[in-house]
Parts: sequence; C-alpha cells; structure tokens
Amino acid sequence: MTDGCGRTIDYLRLSVTDRCNYRCRYCMPEEGVCKREHREMLTLEELAEVAAACVGCGVRKIRLTGGEPLVRRGIVELCRQLRAIPDLRELCLTTNGSLLPDLAAPLRAAGVDRLNISLDTLRPERFAQMTRLGQLSDVLEGIRAAEDAGFRDLKFDTVLIGGFNDDEIADFAALTRDHPWEMRFIELMPMGPCADWDRACFLSADTVLERLPELEQIESSGVARRYRLPGAAGTIGLISPVSHDFCADCRRIRVTADGKLKGCLHSAEELPLRGLHGAELEDAIRRGIAQKPARHHLSERKSDTPRNMNQIGG
Repeated sequence: MTDGCGRTIDYLRLSVTDRCNYRCRYCMPEEGVCKREHREMLTLEELAEVAAACVGCGVRKIRLTGGEPLVRRGIVELCRQLRAIPDLRELCLTTNGSLLPDLAAPLRAAGVDRLNISLDTLRPERFAQMTRLGQLSDVLEGIRAAEDAGFRDLKFDTVLIGGFNDDEIADFAALTRDHPWEMRFIELMPMGPCADWDRACFLSADTVLERLPELEQIESSGVARRYRLPGAAGTIGLISPVSHDFCADCRRIRVTADGKLKGCLHSAEELPLRGLHGAELEDAIRRGIAQKPARHHLSERKSDTPRNMNQIGG
C-alpha cells in the first residue's frame, strides 16, 4: 500500500513492551517507566492480530521492538505465531542482547530471521555508566549465543554520542575486519531524556567518514548508507535521521505496545487500534498509512512526540 506521498509502506515496527532491564541515559529516566497495568497493553493475541492485519495491508517485514522485547512474557510464542502469517517475508527483532544467552536458540527455532543488537560502547565501565543496570559481559555472551543458534550477519546499532563513545569509532569498525557483521552508527535524536543535552553530544554520522577516510562506499541497504574497510568481512552502516533525513524513502509504520499506530517516530499523531477487528482494523491501518507525515523536523526543532523511545519502539 502507498501513503499520501506515494511511498510504499511494507515495514512494521511492532513494540511488544515499554519495559526494559536497562535504563540507558538517552532513552529512559533513571527510575524507569511508570509501570502500566497489563490490561493497558496489547495482549499477545492482540499483537498477533494487529500484525496479521498489517500484512493484509501490504506489510512484508516486521521488526519486534520495545523497550526490551525479550522481557515480554511469551515472546517466543508470539514470534512463532507471527512467522506463520502468510505473506510475511521477514521477521526481525531488536534487542540489547543481555537475555540472548537463554533465548537466542528458541527465537531462531520460532522463526526469527535476523537480530539487531544495540551496543553503544565496547568498554565495560562505560557500558555500566550508560545502561545504569547492565554489564557488557552479558551482551558479549548473548552475541556468542546468537551465532551458535545460527543467526548470521548480525547487525549492531551504536548511537553516536559526542564526548561519550566517539573515540570508539575505530574500535567498532575494527570488528568488521574478521566478522561478517554490520556495525551501524546512528545519530542521537533530540527526543526524550536527551532532548536538552548539550549540542556537542549530537554528532553527524559523517563524523565516521572523517575518522575513517579509508572507508569504501558500497550499496545502501534500507535507510543505511553502507561502507567497507578494505578487505573486511563485514560492513559499516551510517543512519542519519537528523543530518541526512531519509523521510522521502521511509517505508515503515509503528505500533506501540499500548496499541497506537504511529506513521512517524517523531510525530505526535497516533491512531488507536485496540478494540478493532477484521475489516475495521484493516481500515484503520490503511487510514494511518494514508495519513503518514511527509517528514519530521529534527533539523529545525526537537522531536514532536511526547513519548520516550522505549514507549514507541526503537
């Protein structure tokens, strides 16, 4: 299905929870989120119903997000249900990786095709500082478990933050020399807890090109401009929602864990889906797609959404 700007919408980011076992400083307040009652959130059955309706409207790729999706009880069974939806071509999941030691193999068996792992630093003390609750060793163990379970070509998402991890750009890139991974640098976006951070924290992804002039450009993939170090097994991706917005090519919609359809991550507009079924649900999804905003305005002001990232889905 196409939206009002003629963009083909075939990608759903489906949040299964707003909870997380970390408290990353740019994403969540230190005290965590106000815990909402289970009855306020979509059930597993409702999540599967919304996903199937979106596929009926032309979605072919679903990415499960959170918060941290692996803290959602029943996540493996949900993946199994989604994988059984006819015409769904790709089922992916974004995670902080800490729970993969126990869940990587079950997720793979349930039909998850690909994992993205969030990883903002390779230094244990910085990791603890950023996540407030996490240990880097858990994520490293999760990466090993993912590969042992058969997940190939892992993607790692690193939020680029000036004064925090920009001195690790070369270290992240070096991981691609021997591993068929894609290390993706994502610009920090002015939303949620970091909206009022010092401007020096907000670096253009082009900083990576300045620090690594030996990078060779290769074909893009989705919203990522991609590069390779000479002779490397893996790749480097640059995702630039602020400095080089990709709104004209955006093909995604989002559904929050409490059942709101968002045409844009940064829009305040939301369309409630909970309680709708069958043709009524599909009609609402089509209406949400048709009303998808033409672009965001991050180059001009803070994000318009009143939600933190964990309340929308990464």
